Amino acid sequence: MHDPTPDTGLGSFAAVLADELPGDWTSTYHPDRGGLNVHHVLTNRVWDMNDVADALAKRNVDHCAVLHRHDGTRLFVAEQPGRGEGYLIAAMAPDDAPEEAFRGVREPDGLAVDADPFSAAEDVTVDLLPRYYVALAQVRGDADRLAMPQADPQRVVMTWSDGSLVVDKPDRADIARALTDNGFTFDPDRDVLVLSGDDTAHQAASARAAGTRLDELGIGVVLRHPQARPALGTASVAPPTPTVAAPHRSR
Repeated sequence: MHDPTPDTGLGSFAAVLADELPGDWTSTYHPDRGGLNVHHVLTNRVWDMNDVADALAKRNVDHCAVLHRHDGTRLFVAEQPGRGEGYLIAAMAPDDAPEEAFRGVREPDGLAVDADPFSAAEDVTVDLLPRYYVALAQVRGDADRLAMPQADPQRVVMTWSDGSLVVDKPDRADIARALTDNGFTFDPDRDVLVLSGDDTAHQAASARAAGTRLDELGIGVVLRHPQARPALGTASVAPPTPTVAAPHRSR
């Protein structure tokens, strides 16, 4: 069968480069398609925000090569713009990681190399690939964390009891501190935190301040009234509730 990918300077360079890199690499040449920009699927995965990205932004790529290793690592190879001889080499981002996993990760910027595949292989091995491994590990770690089921947000329940607000003793020290710093006191007999209702205006201000601090910690606040226990044979009458502004969550 006729080989549709003729040997070119770029194709030969990429093939020799693949043989010189550590590991089992193959090279695929993507030829010129009559000047049409049909290689954007490849260039869009180039993991670079420096010289290679700048060069690709300034001109369309009419032919290129992609090196593949057995573990999924890919390298993009294209000619340098201008009249000089040389090539651009950059790592390609993995396709199986969500876009959110790349947020905050430094790109493993590529290289501009001379048209010598042997020296280029050394530059890729000691310079580009180590940067790629660091960035890839960060992306994989971010992707793993994003895939973990998110726990339900923790909540603090403030319950009215005889005019006071009562909270079960929290397990987290920062939550307990947010409450005690804003007027709640610990009742060791009941193992709860209590915000007295002796001064309802002060109680309301303290509850709001505690709710604001808890919101900063990512903790929701629920205000709950205890259910009344009516006597047998009588109608249920709700106990009077002091007029207190409930704590609210601000954003």
